[in-house]
Amino acid sequence: MKCSDCFQQLSNYLDGEIDAGLKRELEEHLGKCHRCQVVFDSARKTIELYCDGKLFELPSGVRDRLHAALRRRWEEAAR
Repeated sequence: MKCSDCFQQLSNYLDGEIDAGLKRELEEHLGKCHRCQVVFDSARKTIELYCDGKLFELPSGVRDRLHAALRRRWEEAAR
């Protein structure tokens, strides 16, 4: 799995919405890639702090804009 694939699945992983095979692949990548692990941990901790540990569904427009913004920053950091 590439970092870009990992990043694309991050939200689905945090939401528990990926199949078992993809989950194993993503977790294996996270175990080897410090950069992706930092992004994952930061996203998870942000959600936990903001929601007091309770996940909630974002409206699709907000979720799409958030993903786009995170993707842009990730790509900028990877350069």
